[in-house]
Amino acid sequence: MIPLWIPFTIFAAFMQSWRNAFQKRLSQEVSTAGVTLARFLYASPLAALYLYLLYRFIPAPSPPLSFDFARLILLASLAQIAATALMIMLFRLRNYAIGVGLAKSEAVIAAGLGAVFFSAPLSWVAWSGVLVGALAVWLLSNPGPLRSISWKTLLIGLSSGLCFALTVLWVREASLMLGLPFLISAAWVLLSVILTQTLILLAWILLREPHTLKALWFRPKLTLAISFFSALGSVGWFTAMSLESVALVKTLGQIEVLFTLLISAQWFRERLKPRDVWGIGLIVLGALLVILA
Repeated sequence: MIPLWIPFTIFAAFMQSWRNAFQKRLSQEVSTAGVTLARFLYASPLAALYLYLLYRFIPAPSPPLSFDFARLILLASLAQIAATALMIMLFRLRNYAIGVGLAKSEAVIAAGLGAVFFSAPLSWVAWSGVLVGALAVWLLSNPGPLRSISWKTLLIGLSSGLCFALTVLWVREASLMLGLPFLISAAWVLLSVILTQTLILLAWILLREPHTLKALWFRPKLTLAISFFSALGSVGWFTAMSLESVALVKTLGQIEVLFTLLISAQWFRERLKPRDVWGIGLIVLGALLVILA
């Protein structure tokens, strides 16, 4: 029987690849803060509806909220805002596939941080899968040697990966802290994070660039699409990470790069390279090692 975290991860990766594609398109017209807000703006009602429907079918008590839970939610919210903003900056520096590929360094970073600070060590098989997956992402996302990428691009990409890694590690800790059925725990964390992020970004934009709200208002379909795919992707990620360690989920989730390459070729007309075949093969190998682990 296939473990539940696997289909949730694949679903999340597919939804996230579309969210990133819509974000890239919006980034050509709206500021970084505006594109980041679009990710959360309409996601809160969707997350609330999802939680409501879960309670209709799964009997569970209210969550035991605490200061520690609120602290983890705030840290995860800030880290994800920073990670998203950095990735949008990558879209403007390199092409779409490279931007996402550099940000996917989160799997390796999450594995290291999880082992050292979050009591989540991995077996040698799991580590092999993580490292093979990282090599695959590099082959798929980088069209040339390391020296062809500027230090600025590399630094922003690794910083985005670090912030994404911290986000998912804190999200998993918050979900486990609630002690509820895994679907309910993940849904509560999702709603809490999205609400926090929306309030933070709205306050920032109202103070610093109120014209950005008008820009989003005049692009309702694109903004709604970003929020919709973001909410669905987060449901998959948060649920998978309440069932399995972050490093394994994020390594399997690197199949998002495959979806990204297809979107990149079909929608943005960005040409793919023969080395993509090797990258795809390594992603499959990394995923198999992670599943075996």
